[in-house]
Amino acid sequence: MDTPQQVEAYIAGQPEPKQTELRELHARMLAEFPACRLWFIDGSDEHGRVVANPNIGYGVRTITYADGSSREFYRIGLSANTTGISVYVLGLADKTYLARTYADSIGKASVTGYCIKFRRLSAVDADALQAAIRDGMTGDQSCGPLSTEQR
Repeated sequence: MDTPQQVEAYIAGQPEPKQTELRELHARMLAEFPACRLWFIDGSDEHGRVVANPNIGYGVRTITYADGSSREFYRIGLSANTTGISVYVLGLADKTYLARTYADSIGKASVTGYCIKFRRLSAVDADALQAAIRDGMTGDQSCGPLSTEQR
């Protein structure tokens, strides 16, 4: 199964209304960032054990470890969780930026250094959520430069 098929199977396997909301967020990501790399992480480790929630990822960033090794990973992630949806914004250098910038304006969501977690999409301000996502995608050359209107 290729990545788009894995993403579709993951979304289709979610209960409503989570399925519809994940589908809407995924469609928004594809519409705004059509050239970005699409990822699907099934949450399994190298032994096949489930160690995390599956994630849909968008964009590319390089993670460099203390030992000098590096690997590519996504910038923005979407994941269903037990109570709702998590949006991971991993492309930010300042780990306090997300909470400082969006916690007061995003609506009913928990905002940490890299995650925006909410029960329902209708509980968050769509413009604030999209602005946080754009902030995380800034600098991803695989998506092409973001226009002034997209920032």
